[in-house]
Amino acid sequence: MELLTQATLAAGAEVLCRQDPVLGTWMARVGPVTLRRHRHRFGALCRTICSQQVAKKAAETVYGRFLAHFAPRRAPDPARLLQLSTETLRACGLTGAKAKYLHALADAFHQGELGRLRFARLSDQQIIDALIQVPGLGIWSAEMFLIFSVGRADIFSIGDLALRNGVQRVLQREMTHREIAQVATRWSPHRSIASLYLWKIAHWQP
Repeated sequence: MELLTQATLAAGAEVLCRQDPVLGTWMARVGPVTLRRHRHRFGALCRTICSQQVAKKAAETVYGRFLAHFAPRRAPDPARLLQLSTETLRACGLTGAKAKYLHALADAFHQGELGRLRFARLSDQQIIDALIQVPGLGIWSAEMFLIFSVGRADIFSIGDLALRNGVQRVLQREMTHREIAQVATRWSPHRSIASLYLWKIAHWQP
């Protein structure tokens, strides 16, 4: 299965422009996209939990405070996270629920199944099925992990509002979830690349 790299991102974008001229016009309008993969699996999932339902700037502040507890490491460690109390995590700006989710995630990596998984060898669905067993991680979180950490090239998250808005902006009409999902099939096997552009399209201002 193809992984997202700068080379495959560029090649896939060219294919999308040829296969879907309407999307291609928008891609040319908003300009190229880049991808920064979060290769530290546990850290990527911690960041996801910390950032849920929080504005981007606030999420960065909270995650920075959280990460400071693992210095001089640049990524969180499951064993160390399990030693941090709920009060310590809440002092970072996290809710009690998120503190609980982070402890559950740390336990899943430290003593549970997630720490033993070789994500690169698993199918997309196997990864989703494993992650949604952890409290606080749903299908959307798992799909973002597939794109931005594992680097899977053919993911489209119908649960993502900005993606849906991007599709509707490209096609210039209101659409149901089912219609949007059906349209996205035309971009396979490059749906992750289409998603990167659709996020940019959704927020683009002329």
